[in-house]
Amino acid sequence: MLIATLCFSLMDLMAKLLADQVPTTTTLWARYAGQMIIVTMLILPRLKDVLQTDHPFLQAFRALVLLSATGFFFSGFRYVSLVETTTIMQLAPIIIMLGAAVLLGERFGIRRAVAAGVALLGALIVLRPGSAEFSWAILLPIGGMLCYSAYNLATRLAGRDEDVWTSLFYTGVAGTLVLSGVAPFYWEPTPISAIAPLILVGAFGAAGQLLLIRALSLAEASLLAPFSYSALLFASFWQITFFGDWPDFAVYLGALVIIGAGLYVWHRETRGDDARR
Repeated sequence: MLIATLCFSLMDLMAKLLADQVPTTTTLWARYAGQMIIVTMLILPRLKDVLQTDHPFLQAFRALVLLSATGFFFSGFRYVSLVETTTIMQLAPIIIMLGAAVLLGERFGIRRAVAAGVALLGALIVLRPGSAEFSWAILLPIGGMLCYSAYNLATRLAGRDEDVWTSLFYTGVAGTLVLSGVAPFYWEPTPISAIAPLILVGAFGAAGQLLLIRALSLAEASLLAPFSYSALLFASFWQITFFGDWPDFAVYLGALVIIGAGLYVWHRETRGDDARR
């Protein structure tokens, strides 16, 4: 799980480095084409079985919202720092919890409501609406976080009967096909310095997905969840090392509040059904 989180963090770093070199659509195409190629090679011996799905429309929706999430995040990298983007992403578990209660009928009691409120307070600390530091560009990672939450809710709706490789394959193929039709309209000559990061965007994205699947096959999601918060440590290191930009105190304070709320929900989840309220 830690290495998967590192891979996703490196993918974001590559996208951030590419933000001023190539159009966002080019980076997105590299991300999904890389995943499609790598996953196809791995599942080729049983491709026929992997292609079978009981939820074709749900798979299409999942692919669309995941592509939208990546698009929002990669576009936001032109204006928003890695740490701020990663901090906003940590709101996803709370939003998923709220969505699961409203759309899927999962339990939602006072303790979860308090955790959600605290997490949103942490987001306000980071965003600082009304202050000079606030930028409307922050709406891009917020949009990405909401789309990613929708992707997770759709995955829950599909249930456990759907092969994870099926979902992984269709998201890669759908993203590649859509972007292959869109990217030519925004095409610009690609500088040689951008070729390696473009390849790495796809490689790190696919590796992160595969390692995440492997981690979830070895341990429960509730056990692995806290390790995803290491993304903030990775993002801080990349931001300082590559861009010489130290996040301010408000960002770290808000991140700690959001993480605290998320860990509280995780703690309640791991205590059994009696605690899930």
